Amino acid sequence: MDIKEIQLAIDNELKVCREDILNVADQSSLNDFKGLHLGKKSLCSSLFSKMRDVPSESKQLVGKMVVDLRQKITDIFNAKENELKQVALEKQLQKDKVDISLPGYSHKLGSKHPFYAVVDDITDFFIGLGYEVADGPEVETDYNNFEMMNIPKDHPSRDMQDSFSITDELVLRSHTSAVQARVMAKCKGVGPIKIICPGKVYRRDNDATHSHQFGQIEGLVISESATFANLLETLTLLLKHLFGEKRKVRFRPSYFPFTEPSIEADISCFECGGKGCKFCKNTGYIEILGAGMVHPNVLRLNGFDDTKYQGFAFGIGIDRVAMLKYNIDDIKRFYTNDVRFISEFFKE
Repeated sequence: MDIKEIQLAIDNELKVCREDILNVADQSSLNDFKGLHLGKKSLCSSLFSKMRDVPSESKQLVGKMVVDLRQKITDIFNAKENELKQVALEKQLQKDKVDISLPGYSHKLGSKHPFYAVVDDITDFFIGLGYEVADGPEVETDYNNFEMMNIPKDHPSRDMQDSFSITDELVLRSHTSAVQARVMAKCKGVGPIKIICPGKVYRRDNDATHSHQFGQIEGLVISESATFANLLETLTLLLKHLFGEKRKVRFRPSYFPFTEPSIEADISCFECGGKGCKFCKNTGYIEILGAGMVHPNVLRLNGFDDTKYQGFAFGIGIDRVAMLKYNIDDIKRFYTNDVRFISEFFKE
């Protein structure tokens, strides 16, 4: 074949190719024609096989003509394939047509519960001071909950705390001090310890500011150098972090069976700024937490040498802090799962 014959054959092949796929309506038929025009028996393959009979001076030109033919046929099929895909897409869109007159679906983001907002805030604060977070079971042994905290079975401080008994030796924990007992037992008398213990606790209380179930975060530090001054500084920093730098903090003597000496911490009243009002019962201050130096009996009961180690502990009510920070009037609101109440906090 000379150059002119090859060109005529190529032109005719392109014409036939376009005519063949003109009315193709599906991918299967298109594939059949693609095999016909680009397969082993196609003109392209035939011309490639006859290249050996082409004079040397024309090989480059004929080779280019055959390559161009294959590319043009490929482009024709690709264009047709895209056309078929577009038609199929339009049919699918028509089938799945959305009625835009209908209301859309709304996906509302929830808001953080004020209880857990306080937990996260206090936890972050103490982690920043190098504390670790410890956890334990809510169903606790009498031994861990009371006896290891220097509260023997006949101790009067049990009166308000041992009312949720499961058996003679199992109770719903009345404070997260039981977690401290577990941590001290694990340490086997070797310090230092620097932990906070957040969690739910249970006691016989039931009024607007107290509940039989509430949250508590206790802290425990045991080392060879922990001092009462360290405790006061820690609590002052915590309370100013929670309630603002303008809050005044005062400490007064108190009694707890697991600490000696023991103190109560108060903050200046939000309503009157310390002048005295109904909110603070005309004292100018609001009680917020209890604390003290770890009682030597507690150290000894939990395997620590009280001549070598000393420490301090504190406990703060999560619900009480949340009520004061967010002006919540009834502690029971935390446990009713009322979305209207929860959604009032931390809106975007």
